[in-house]
Amino acid sequence: MQASDDLPALPAAVEVAAYRIVVEAVTNTVRHARARRCRVSMALTPAGLAVEVTDDGTGLVASGHHGHGLAIMRERAEELGGTVTIRDGSPGVTIQARLPAVTTPAQLPSVPAVPA
Repeated sequence: MQASDDLPALPAAVEVAAYRIVVEAVTNTVRHARARRCRVSMALTPAGLAVEVTDDGTGLVASGHHGHGLAIMRERAEELGGTVTIRDGSPGVTIQARLPAVTTPAQLPSVPAVPA
């Protein structure tokens, strides 16, 4: 794991999205990639939080596994106005997430009201 020492406190929604994306990517590596190495890195850029998970495994095509996890990672980022890019190196996969460092109320996922 590599991370900048100077990462500031981020909005909770951004922290949760980054955490869930990393967990999903590393879980996919462990379950499907037959990788020897997996590297996670995070850095704050002018555009926001950059998260990258790279492995040296079999790749998406060779593994033959294309579950819901990749779509869920994209959805988590897009809910906040971010993006996820997936590169299949066959061998290896790189997942890059770009999340805004600041969220506005319009970017937060809506939660249905619970009747009192």
